[in-house]
Amino acid sequence: MNRLISNVVGSFVEAWQELRIHKTRVMLSLIGVAVAVCAITTVVGLGAVAQQAIVEQNERSAGRSATLSLYVSSADGTPIDADVMQELWTTELERYGIDYASRVVYSTKTVQFTDGAVAAQAIGVDQPYGTMHRVKLSEGGWFSPDDAERLAPAVLVNEVFYDRIGRPDLATHPTTTLLGATPTTAVITGVYPVSTWETEPAMYLLMDTLTAMSSPEEIASGTLNPNYELWVPPAASDEIMSAVQRDLTGALGAGTQVSVNRQDYAAYGDDPFASIKLLVGGVAVLVLLLGALGLVNIALVTLKQRIREIGVRRSFGATAGRVFFAVMMESIVATLVAGVVGVIGAVLIVTNPVVQGFIAQGSVTDFPPFPVEAALLGLACATVVGALAGLLPALVAVRVKVIDAIRY
Repeated sequence: MNRLISNVVGSFVEAWQELRIHKTRVMLSLIGVAVAVCAITTVVGLGAVAQQAIVEQNERSAGRSATLSLYVSSADGTPIDADVMQELWTTELERYGIDYASRVVYSTKTVQFTDGAVAAQAIGVDQPYGTMHRVKLSEGGWFSPDDAERLAPAVLVNEVFYDRIGRPDLATHPTTTLLGATPTTAVITGVYPVSTWETEPAMYLLMDTLTAMSSPEEIASGTLNPNYELWVPPAASDEIMSAVQRDLTGALGAGTQVSVNRQDYAAYGDDPFASIKLLVGGVAVLVLLLGALGLVNIALVTLKQRIREIGVRRSFGATAGRVFFAVMMESIVATLVAGVVGVIGAVLIVTNPVVQGFIAQGSVTDFPPFPVEAALLGLACATVVGALAGLLPALVAVRVKVIDAIRY
């Protein structure tokens, strides 16, 4: 055992000494490996940022994993009593310990602009909705729990709305007038960005605020009957879906349809990021192969310059196995050092705010840390490339005849 350890340590020391002697050759061969490892690690690291961007985009539209959607309707089309439904909703949340849940309703409110009254989309939500859907604001902040008690209700407007009122400083507490059965002056507390295809003003209101502003006819007609969303642990989503549907069906009785479905991006079981993972993996493998080919070519060329050296070592008693292992270890140690340099370069690139901003395009709020698996992959690839690149030269070195090598 001690002899084996001594041989392994001696091989590492010998390989390091050979690297120091052949510094020029080593530098030329390892630059390509370092670049290849840096490239593959960078691709994997930036792939994680790109995946996070896709995740957050999906979560803004459909909610985080796992978001359940609950919709209740009567078979004859008559609206469900709002007070009864609210009591049942509150009971279900308390029964299953659900902290993040929101009512959601899409309505229209008339807004008084300086150039006239315009119908704008009004989305009624509860305060947890912002966290559930990762609502990103360009200015101001999301609703706070205290906003429900404001005399002048808070409203969040989109960029189109904000541009139309002249983009006032939110620190001045700008207001807007919402017309209807109960004209209301609302305070603008935040602004959220819009997509390029969105050209109409829109706003978020707290659900209770939207209900208070609506006429009795609107409430009685059922147009403000909300959809209900719950954010639950993915592992418990199926159980909670069945339980909530069973509870509400039993409480509301026959003639009522209760639908509970999972609506987030991960609801269908298939990996939604399979395509991006395949793309990242393909690019990484291609980069690695190019780096390995370059290293093998340089190793074979430089081996010819060492044939005499190998012959002398064989003549002094070095076994074929020792020569094979020495040449192989020289390549492995060299590429491992290059791998460390490449991983450090990749970390600096991936964590650069400018690079992250370019990849994310402003859609990521929670940038993932540099993936440890990317660093380990880079080092593993460097070691494998070193072993493969050293294998062929090592086999050639073993087959060199001592007398021919000395005459070379």
